[in-house]
Amino acid sequence: DDLKDIKIALNTDYSTEGVRTNPFLHLSMHLSITEQILIDQPVGISNIANILREKINSEHQAHHKIMSCLREMVLSSQYSGLPLDSNSYIECIRKYI
Repeated sequence: DDLKDIKIALNTDYSTEGVRTNPFLHLSMHLSITEQILIDQPVGISNIANILREKINSEHQAHHKIMSCLREMVLSSQYSGLPLDSNSYIECIRKYI
């Protein structure tokens, strides 16, 4: 719905302090997760994503579970100043299967 009117979408403030989800960030995360699964990077994500998709019978909802882990990993790296931890990312996703 947020993208139905492109002028409004482009002029809306989707800052992190707002209550609205940034549809551009949301779509970017879906694309990022799709790419990760396609190239199996980090290693193992393809298998875990497939198991999760089958368990909940929805690729879209599986992406949303993975997205929560991706968000957690990126924020953790951002606040700690440490590199992204792919092992923690994979373990976070595993908790859903």
